[in-house]
Amino acid sequence: MTLMQLWKFHSLALLAGCVWDWIMGDPCWLPHPVRWMGHMISGLENRLRKRFKGNLLLGGRILIVCMCFFWTLVPAVLFGGMEICLTLPERKGSWALGLLFLAESFFCGQLMAAKSLRAESMKVAYALKEGDIEKARRAVSMIVGRDTAVLDKDGIARAAVETVAENTSDGVIAPFLFMAVFGPAGGFFYKAVNTMDSMVGYKNDRYIQFGRGAAKLDDRVNFIPARISGILLSAAAWIIPGMDGKNAWRIFKRDRFNHASPNSAHGEAACAGALHLRLAGDAWYFGTLHKKPYIGDDDRPICPDDIAGVSRLMFGSEQLLMAVLAALIFMF
Repeated sequence: MTLMQLWKFHSLALLAGCVWDWIMGDPCWLPHPVRWMGHMISGLENRLRKRFKGNLLLGGRILIVCMCFFWTLVPAVLFGGMEICLTLPERKGSWALGLLFLAESFFCGQLMAAKSLRAESMKVAYALKEGDIEKARRAVSMIVGRDTAVLDKDGIARAAVETVAENTSDGVIAPFLFMAVFGPAGGFFYKAVNTMDSMVGYKNDRYIQFGRGAAKLDDRVNFIPARISGILLSAAAWIIPGMDGKNAWRIFKRDRFNHASPNSAHGEAACAGALHLRLAGDAWYFGTLHKKPYIGDDDRPICPDDIAGVSRLMFGSEQLLMAVLAALIFMF
């Protein structure tokens, strides 16, 4: 099998994995690699804090090395079994390749988060439509890192829309790109980095030293995917009924740097423009008010249906990326 054939194999498994994600999502009963990563990070953190309590910056860097090495090496070895399959007799090799394709598709699907993002955010929308503000607060607290007790109805809806818009990159576009370029091992590497950032990449007293390296690495690996996400979301707004593609592109270009993070505002800006909403602004985190610039124009009040709208944009951007990959497979 040539390198081009190997890339096509991985790419087809990735496309199948996206479909698997649409069908199954991330059911709680199914073991998930990201949960394993979380357990590993927690265990390593406890040990490294004790061992390097005088130099937490170094301890955090060792965490990065351990996580990235393990979660890149293991899938690389696992899926590298393809070369062994090629040495088998033709019939047995075909069966082995078929099983490997199914396994790879399954794991690629687990690394995608489109369905789970929509499912969790729609719980917020349903609660808001029911008029149950406390239920909506509990639901949104499961998908955001900010303090939700202070949020009113509009604040809850805005938080859900922002989360889907921002996590379109982290949960969908970025893992897709890493798997498309580097295969399954690339996807696991990305998820390891992203999970470390979500667990230890905080700028508070506990993690300002230990999590600094993870946060900076996450910024670097998301630099290109975040910008591609903004472009794809703007493009999706042109083809999805009820969205404003022209305004999505305008706001994306204008407001994509309106955030302390170099990557977070790109998806939010495109979605704010597509939906004619104003997102972001001041927010409470761990009891502290953080002053933030706005993203988008305040053209109309936000509503629960906007959560479904931003989910359509997320799926539209993913489908555009899938179409590009499918076209590349066909061309080459």
